Amino acid sequence: MKPRFQADADLNRKIVAGLRRREPTIDFQDAYAGDVIGRPDPDVLARAAGDGRVLVSHDRRTMLKHFAHFIEHQTSPGLIIVSQDLDVGQAIEDLLLIWAATEGAEWENVAFFVPL
Repeated sequence: MKPRFQADADLNRKIVAGLRRREPTIDFQDAYAGDVIGRPDPDVLARAAGDGRVLVSHDRRTMLKHFAHFIEHQTSPGLIIVSQDLDVGQAIEDLLLIWAATEGAEWENVAFFVPL
């Protein structure tokens, strides 16, 4: 099964929109649909995990710490941190490659950084 993604509130919305345009079959829930806007990081991680979705964020500073704590007590479908300096088009291509070339189970309790 392909990975399913959840954007957090700080992820550039152009990445989600562009990826959906590029690959209409991708399951990438935006922050609004995932009801994660305004929620603290631990709650965002819990919501993504509850829905079986890999969380995608720009928040390297705090999300990694919360993720490490989260996986000490629970299983996570994974975390992908996209560099804020990365061109939107390159972010889309890297996430598309991750989606196309991997299975969701490969991301369990894994934190990964984009660019590849």
